[in-house]
Amino acid sequence: MSTLGHLAAYYHGIHVAPLRDGHEVLHWRPRVPRFDRVRVREHTCECEPLTYEFCTAGGVAFIRRRRGEGKKITLRETEWLLTAEAERLWTAILTGWAC
Repeated sequence: MSTLGHLAAYYHGIHVAPLRDGHEVLHWRPRVPRFDRVRVREHTCECEPLTYEFCTAGGVAFIRRRRGEGKKITLRETEWLLTAEAERLWTAILTGWAC
C-alpha cells in the first residue's frame, strides 16, 4: 500500500476568485481562543498576503483570515457557525461573493 503524503508537499492551496459586484462584506472579529485545538480543514494559497482558513472545533466552524507577511500577521475570524453555514460562507469567499 502506498502513501500519498509526498503529494502534500506540492499542494499550495486554493486561489480565491476576484471579488464580484455585489459581494457580501463580512464582519471580521479579533481572534478569541475558544478551544485548545482547532482543525484547519482547508486553506487558500499562501502566495498572497491575504489567506483564509476553514476551521472546525467542538462541532462548530469558522473562517479565519490571515493578513500580512513575515512576522507581522493579523488574524481575524468570522463568528462561530454551524458547519453547514460555515461551508456556505467558505464557498462564497472562494468564489468572490464574500470577503
